Amino acid sequence: MVNSENQIRIQSKKPAYKLARLIGGLFVKGIVEKRAAMLGEYIIESKATVRKAAKKFGVSKSTVHKDVSQRLKVLNPAMYREVRQILDTNKSERHIRGGMATKNKYLKERQDKATKNR
Repeated sequence: MVNSENQIRIQSKKPAYKLARLIGGLFVKGIVEKRAAMLGEYIIESKATVRKAAKKFGVSKSTVHKDVSQRLKVLNPAMYREVRQILDTNKSERHIRGGMATKNKYLKERQDKATKNR
């Protein structure tokens, strides 16, 4: 997959974003245009948040945001619109997810305390 000049050739039927993990993130960090397209594909297929995409690809949230909001807009406007729609939905729901996470945290603490006191 990697030749002696640190260039990458992929010969697979898997989507590119799935291969990125297989080769240790080298592909993802190298070619920004391909990374932007791969991030867009991944976000569309999995309805992922910026944080989830960043973790999957081994890059920062800032990088994901820049790739999908600036680079993808120029490279593939149709994909950009789809990604933007998903990210807007995620943004509008984030306060709900945050509240649920906090609720679950304190419920778990209460259960652990009750179990400990038995």
